[in-house]
Amino acid sequence: MTALQQAVALLITKIKQASITTQRLLVKLELPANTDLIDWMAAQTLFPKFYWQSRDCREEVVALGQVKTFTDPLIAEQVITDDQRVWGGRSFDGHTDRNRRCLSSFFFLPLLEIIRLDGEWHLAANMSDDKPRMLAMLQKIEMHPEAVTDIDSRILSRSYSPDFDRWSTMIDQALTGIANNEFEKVVLARRTTLQLDHPVLPAQLLKASRGSNSNSFHFLMALDAGHCFVGSTPERLFQRHDRALQTEALAGTIGRGADSQEDQQLAQWLLADTKNRYENRLVVDDIVGRLVPQCESMNVSPVPELVQLRKVQHLKRSIDGQLNDAVLSADLLDSLQPTAAIAGLPRDAALHFIAEHEPFARGWYSGAVGYIGQQHSEFCVAIRSAMISGDDLHLFAGAGIVPGSVADSEWKELDRKTSTLCSLFEQPCSDDGKIIDKMGYKSA
Repeated sequence: MTALQQAVALLITKIKQASITTQRLLVKLELPANTDLIDWMAAQTLFPKFYWQSRDCREEVVALGQVKTFTDPLIAEQVITDDQRVWGGRSFDGHTDRNRRCLSSFFFLPLLEIIRLDGEWHLAANMSDDKPRMLAMLQKIEMHPEAVTDIDSRILSRSYSPDFDRWSTMIDQALTGIANNEFEKVVLARRTTLQLDHPVLPAQLLKASRGSNSNSFHFLMALDAGHCFVGSTPERLFQRHDRALQTEALAGTIGRGADSQEDQQLAQWLLADTKNRYENRLVVDDIVGRLVPQCESMNVSPVPELVQLRKVQHLKRSIDGQLNDAVLSADLLDSLQPTAAIAGLPRDAALHFIAEHEPFARGWYSGAVGYIGQQHSEFCVAIRSAMISGDDLHLFAGAGIVPGSVADSEWKELDRKTSTLCSLFEQPCSDDGKIIDKMGYKSA
């Protein structure tokens, strides 16, 4: 019997013996350090499924099955016990006139979690009132998963919404709105639809991205077998430990260089560029303004730091705070999401412009994905992401539009950001099939 089989058997025994007041059971697992949770998750037939790896790689979790589901994170936070977590997220535009099919929020208290934290493994179960159902679901756990194979799909064609002509028109309209003082910044997005020679599995895309894109949160959320949202994002929305809060402004982008010298030139250009620093400052000011009523103290990094990813480099400023008493994680989610980094500023005016001009509904893209616990909660911003629906694969990226933005430069930025996932198919993501221009300087 494997260690996992032993742990599940022990968990089943504990469930049978549990009293009516028991809320959660935990069993220690002895698994090899190189155990791949993506392989295990892909083999399971229980839904919902949720995968999470923290940006610092300290924690990795797979959550399966549902004891309870919630469409309101506040209710979820109020009913869970100290050591329970609900997993899920909040969409960008779900349950609006623009996108009635997508939920505004979805969170679930999972039946089962496998957790790796700082090298230690645990198997956990959240109790429900229906023990026979719990036991029946645990009997379905696949104990001997096969390894998820590498991506072998190839891109046959790609299409864009909006196309470049419409994108250029949108940029002109946004700049006109800024000049007319309707808003200071708006973030406009593009959906790239890939036609593949054969479908890619969500676990294949996740595993390839996790292996290639460091310094990122990696996530997968599947409510059923036919629809899956997956991504690798560098951006934290917030993390809280009790009253200690960490968030950040990630805005301002340039590509990576072909060699170390060019890379350094690009980095120095980005750090000095007036337009990108202005875009980052707008995000900082928005976050700070929204947190002031909820924090008794706050500390903002005085200057941006450089975040270097595989395909792009960003400006980031960290923001730390001490929360007031009785501030909930659901309150922070309401306050911070969507930030100026993925919507614009002022928020309402930017959201109105996006709803009027973007030709597609964003859904989960640029929403928030993560977990809520009583003492500890964390969410990432769901950028650098893809929606897999049947055989359809949609990739998403956005660009912040401020004075000085140029349609062609912003389009190239979308290509660079989309290449985080697109390049996993070993092909560039530009229209003409040539390697994307990595310089892509923006006007200052």
